[in-house]
Amino acid sequence: MKILKITLLSAITLFVTNINAQSETIVDVAVGNENFSTLVAAVTAADLVETLSSEGPFTVFAPVNSAFDALPAGTVESLLEPSSKDALSGLLTYHVVSGKYMAADVIKAITDNNGSFDVKTVQGGTIVLSLNGDKVMLKDEKGNMATVVMADVAASNGVIHAIDGVVMPK
Repeated sequence: MKILKITLLSAITLFVTNINAQSETIVDVAVGNENFSTLVAAVTAADLVETLSSEGPFTVFAPVNSAFDALPAGTVESLLEPSSKDALSGLLTYHVVSGKYMAADVIKAITDNNGSFDVKTVQGGTIVLSLNGDKVMLKDEKGNMATVVMADVAASNGVIHAIDGVVMPK
């Protein structure tokens, strides 16, 4: 009986945790994860909090802090300046795709399209998705590459796939 109670309690806790995760927007999830603090600061500076908290759905390829740290010195600070708001907004929306695409959907699209799949971003540019072994890769319009390091982070208005690089539009 004691094992059943523990198992039932664990199941209830897991269910409640999933409900809470599903009620958090993409922004809420990012705010709650210390690996996205630079992204959150950028989304705030670009006035995109409301947009990324809206109904969606969205798929966000979200650079982790180390991805921003790898940019040339002064880049992030410059982008966070009020005078760079439009450039920052363009950069951030280049990481967003309309619709909710889980990792399995992305892998299927790549496989069904002979190893690569072009996706149109909210910014209007294109990112090419491909596979390197079992890792999903993103190639931006400048030829830079990023790898999905964590997939399928659920949110109420879409999904986040954490990436190890900042992809750049033309």
